[in-house]
Amino acid sequence: MAFYPDERIAIFVDGANFHSTSKSLDFDIDYKRMLELFKGKGRLICANYYTALLENADFSPIRPLIDWLDYNGYNVITKPAKTYIDREGRSRTKGNMDIEMVVDMLGMAEHVDHMILCTGDGDFRAAVKAVQSQGTRVSVVSSMKTRPAMLSDDLRRQANAVIEVADMENLIGRPRREYADHDDD
Repeated sequence: MAFYPDERIAIFVDGANFHSTSKSLDFDIDYKRMLELFKGKGRLICANYYTALLENADFSPIRPLIDWLDYNGYNVITKPAKTYIDREGRSRTKGNMDIEMVVDMLGMAEHVDHMILCTGDGDFRAAVKAVQSQGTRVSVVSSMKTRPAMLSDDLRRQANAVIEVADMENLIGRPRREYADHDDD
């Protein structure tokens, strides 16, 4: 997908889906590097990161990331996750941010030329079609290289372009930690 130096770009990150994709590929996203990469492609208008949070948890493993993103160029959009009991009596947590993302995408469509959508969730196909009808191009960042593929076929077909996140590891991946093997003999 071509980028143009003067085009207005907006990034929309489905936090849960994008995290699952990177974990399936066995690397962590360096969100600062990702932001810098897309800033270099055009005029970045906004970078939004969406996630649900457990409200009453003593510690949330995602809280340090959320705080870091908030202080380093991302608009962080959160809502409380809901806890419920399933049919088998097990406690489950649900926190879907799709509607918030779609509303923001539709609201930004007339202000940007190119949206970078970091998700593989096929539920976004209709939203992508809607913003495309307003003249906005959409590149989806996800993966077909995971097993199963994290990118829905419907979303892949609707997007103007697909950016394979597995091929971007050297550009946006965090360096892997090397753990020395210690021999206690």
